[in-house]
Amino acid sequence: MAGSDFAMSRRTLLRATALGLVTTPALAACGDGPGLVRARPTLTHGVAVGDPRTDGALIWARADQPATLIVETAATEKFSDVRRFTGPLLTPATDGTGRVRVNGLPAGQLVHYRVRLEGEDGAASEPVTGVFRTAPSAPADITLQWSGDVAGQGYGINPDIGGMRIFSTMAARDPHLFLHSGDCVYADNALKESVTLPDGRVWRNVTAEAKNAPAETLDQFRGNYAYNLTDDNYRRFNAAVAQVVQWDDHETTNNWYPGGTVAADKGYTERDMDTLAARAWQAFHEWMPLEPKEAVDGRLYRKIPYGPLLDVFVLDMRTYKDANGANTAPRGSVLGAAQTDWLIAGLRESTATWKIVAADLPLGVIVPDGKTAFEGPANAEPGAPSGRETELAKVLSAIKANKITDVVWLTADVHYTAAHHYSPARAAFTEFDEFWEFVSGPLNAGAFGPNDLDPTFGPEAVFVHAPPAPNTSPLDAQYQHFGEVRIAGNTGELTVDLCDATGAVLFSQQLTPTRK
Repeated sequence: MAGSDFAMSRRTLLRATALGLVTTPALAACGDGPGLVRARPTLTHGVAVGDPRTDGALIWARADQPATLIVETAATEKFSDVRRFTGPLLTPATDGTGRVRVNGLPAGQLVHYRVRLEGEDGAASEPVTGVFRTAPSAPADITLQWSGDVAGQGYGINPDIGGMRIFSTMAARDPHLFLHSGDCVYADNALKESVTLPDGRVWRNVTAEAKNAPAETLDQFRGNYAYNLTDDNYRRFNAAVAQVVQWDDHETTNNWYPGGTVAADKGYTERDMDTLAARAWQAFHEWMPLEPKEAVDGRLYRKIPYGPLLDVFVLDMRTYKDANGANTAPRGSVLGAAQTDWLIAGLRESTATWKIVAADLPLGVIVPDGKTAFEGPANAEPGAPSGRETELAKVLSAIKANKITDVVWLTADVHYTAAHHYSPARAAFTEFDEFWEFVSGPLNAGAFGPNDLDPTFGPEAVFVHAPPAPNTSPLDAQYQHFGEVRIAGNTGELTVDLCDATGAVLFSQQLTPTRK
């Protein structure tokens, strides 16, 4: 299909597809007694696409009662050449969620898909439709968007402004991929019916039982994902844009790390971060379009090949990090030894023109956790790498030693957007080649920043866009952000645009590949 036909088809679908959703968060009990008719199963929270390949992708859905997931694919919206894929039985064991990988499809093509449920008695649900693009097998134009941070700092779904409109803004630009850089939910942030802002304006929230308090139980964590998917904009986006998702801290609790304890003044009954993280991990993998069996560690970090021009390396900078208070020690951990070696080997072996490293924490941004601890790799010490910086130094020096070119880092987390250029000419540690890191966010949360930069790797803030006051609400759409990467199929040139929630481009940087 020609590019113009592809764009028009997606825009038409995004505007016009009737999703037919029910937003009940729990699996419905249905009549089983004599003479009672079992209700038809319902797709409760739309559908989603994840981790595309050249021959297909993962399709995610959720049922309101035990039912089998059925996905049909076709080349056009007429579904005249249907291929059928039978997925798992969706049951309460996974909160009614499940996914199936559709495969054997042509590379670099627009795929129309249709999702149904088949109940135990053969009754079928109403279908929900969507589209996605398989990864190309030859050089082709690619558009990738990224951002993070959804429904944080007390700002949830506001019906007065049409919900989380930034997802509609992004969808209108017809991306092939969306990299969700973490904080997909704010499980630790409760929502009130309204928030009065410093200037007297009022932010109003759609509320839900699961958002009445910080999540501690598995059902509360699940309810945070269900809440976000009651937003029409988000569901439509999920149906039409393939996602690559990772997690950060707020999927569990603020600034969590293995072995940590939630502060006593946070109002938690369960304060053990490992216990909370185990429940958060289960809810995340139930409700997001990814398959843990496809990750290197059976959890999260993985490579998404997207044709000869792009490989995406998805990091997990949360599961393997050490204590935030230990980040000034001579050595530290943010990736762990196995993930560090995997990343180096993957970058070295990659034949893609561009290697994007999807990091859920910025490399050089100083993010304090209290007075003496640090949330990310940077530790505010200007000298040689120490603490978690030592693992990054190993990665960066390996990139230089192996002459790996065209590596770009994308991240979110800090609730503003920025373009950082790292250079050994400005750095205390010099065994690396200069590179770019681009920061985006938030999608629908309080805006903050900017933060100071740690000089160890010589970062320069070439561009920063942050609000004038902390926790600026999404009513000020110019401080909600997403980024967009466009790779030209004919030249291999990569362009990064940093955008606000209206779609206005705030900054643009073009990069020419070292090897074409």
